[in-house]
Amino acid sequence: MTTELRELRQEDWDEYYGTLELAFGGVAEAEEEHALWNALTEFDRFFGTWEGETCVGTTGAFSFRLSVPGGSLVDAAGVTMVSVAATHRRQGILTSMMRRQLDDVRAKGECLAVLTASEPAIYGRFGYGAATQQLKAEIDTTRVRLSVPAGTDDVRLRYAKPADVHEACEALYARRVSERPGMLARQPGWERLGLLDPESERHGASPLQCVVAERDGELVGYARYSVKPDWDAAGPKGTVRLRDLEALDPAANAALWRFLFGIDLTSAIDAHSRPVDDALLQLVSDVRRCQLRVKDALHVRLVEVGAALEARAYRAPVNLVLDVDDAFCPWNAGRWRLTGDVKGATCERTEDDADLALSVRDLASVYLGGVPLTSLAAAGRVRELRPGALAEAALAFGSDVAPWLPHGF
Repeated sequence: MTTELRELRQEDWDEYYGTLELAFGGVAEAEEEHALWNALTEFDRFFGTWEGETCVGTTGAFSFRLSVPGGSLVDAAGVTMVSVAATHRRQGILTSMMRRQLDDVRAKGECLAVLTASEPAIYGRFGYGAATQQLKAEIDTTRVRLSVPAGTDDVRLRYAKPADVHEACEALYARRVSERPGMLARQPGWERLGLLDPESERHGASPLQCVVAERDGELVGYARYSVKPDWDAAGPKGTVRLRDLEALDPAANAALWRFLFGIDLTSAIDAHSRPVDDALLQLVSDVRRCQLRVKDALHVRLVEVGAALEARAYRAPVNLVLDVDDAFCPWNAGRWRLTGDVKGATCERTEDDADLALSVRDLASVYLGGVPLTSLAAAGRVRELRPGALAEAALAFGSDVAPWLPHGF
């Protein structure tokens, strides 16, 4: 039987989402999660592959604004809910959905597509490169101490119901977005994600809790977390599960971490997603007992190379020609002259000799400043065609702070 790829209709959402859940193991999400994702779905940006009345493939995109080096917010398609039914693998369904989606993103005038990958190996062939990492820490708070900066004691902390301070926390988060590449400016409706707390996902932990940090009556930080109690013969050994922590200055940041370290009846903090350059690493007395792990997070796809490279700023002056290989989006293939600095950039087609040669996937990996061009060159994935060009580009493409995706989608 033939298949049909078409826009998702509201009346088909349950069938579509059921296909997605089956592809990810068949465990149904909580009703409130269903309701949130249904409400956030942009139906003209979601596609399903159908065989008769049966959905056998899913993909979609959210309309995002992504922070890039220099602090600008760039329109980006947040690719999500990608699946193919196990009965229909290796039939070209995923490729056809990726083709339709990137054509649609281009038609909408967005120069970037981004995603988080359940299996990173899948998306490289479509031009996506891993551009950010996230840090996971499992901290033994019985053995690790904090050295906090001056002013930490001046920060007032208080408990608050997450819903009661949500608007103020969202405003603080919005102030932080332009400071770090890879962060998402939350569009209307996405503020609900921070309060999503289905009981089925707690796995024995408490409901979501919140502590806010204030100075002179002004909110300067917040932490949202839960606590999972545990006991053994020696006594309590609960775990603090950190969801979010944002602060406007070092003292507020340290005050929040110190609070988390001191929660009664706990002996560990489990922080699942932090920046790889998190200030916490400089506050702790023993980083080895923080059991750090790093994994890929945001994967980036340059849908329009010229527009994407013009959208960000560069840490140092750069003037070079990139020879870009892009088989899946051939309109990007060829030579581009990039000229830019901290104030902005231009990127135009050229017939001049190339200085560097690389794939669009590797260009995407370095786009947010978190992956050094030099490391890709050492792996044989970037070729230097003019002596000195690699060092020039590596310096320019870098970022003073590590890019970071604060939450999935």
